[in-house]
Amino acid sequence: MERPAWAPQGIDISVPSVSRMYDFYLGGSHNFEVDREAARKAMEFMPGLPKVMQANRAFMRRAVRYAVDSGVKQFLDIGSGIPTFGNVHEVAQAADAEARIAYVDHDSVAVAHSQAVLEGNDRAVIAAADLRKPREILEHPDVNGLLDMDKPVALLLVAVLHFVEDEDEPNAAVAELRDALAPGSLLILTHAAYEGIPLSQEEAGGTVGVYRDIRSPLIMRSRAEISRFFDGYEMVEPGLVAMPQWRPESPEALAQEDPFAYSGFAGVGRKA
Repeated sequence: MERPAWAPQGIDISVPSVSRMYDFYLGGSHNFEVDREAARKAMEFMPGLPKVMQANRAFMRRAVRYAVDSGVKQFLDIGSGIPTFGNVHEVAQAADAEARIAYVDHDSVAVAHSQAVLEGNDRAVIAAADLRKPREILEHPDVNGLLDMDKPVALLLVAVLHFVEDEDEPNAAVAELRDALAPGSLLILTHAAYEGIPLSQEEAGGTVGVYRDIRSPLIMRSRAEISRFFDGYEMVEPGLVAMPQWRPESPEALAQEDPFAYSGFAGVGRKA
């Protein structure tokens, strides 16, 4: 298999990667045939997957602008993936040039590509670390060197927690991160759920099976389970809702949404 110039040495390009599949759904070019094959297989069961990813990105952009408007100028984006157009640093720094962004991912392609994209941007970094080990993230010199944890930070966990299995204790990881954040910090989160998908659970389960087969299980949680990640936060209006329903730019935009965009939940919480 041909290794493109942007692919770091030492990564196994015969195994599909969740972040490269996400890049493919969004129309990016940083994915391999093995990723496209797995993504197309997932789309056989759930053809609206690209719409779900687009809704995720659109929510993330609205939430980042909300954070800046609320006076939060620091961002910690964990499970940031491959930076496609309109990523956190672009949105935040367009709203406020002083905004600082620390990206974190454990996928080496995502890290290498982020380094290339962020070159010359002294207010944005990428750190190789894993959400399941919050201490590593919090003590990472690049994260520490850029963000002042004594001031409010917007913690982004967008489309990442559904790849953390219960045995890896995602609630404990999210709580540890919350405890490290200053009062006034925000949690910006999206999570997959069967609720809202315009298919039967059996049909949608085919997509879940594809992710299980590539050893990146997709954990569908209920709204009640997802809301527990916000323990210790006050929910920002309108609460935990389908992604398009979180502060839409206009009623018209909401009316034109694809039914698949309503798959799963999104919310923002503020630490008291």
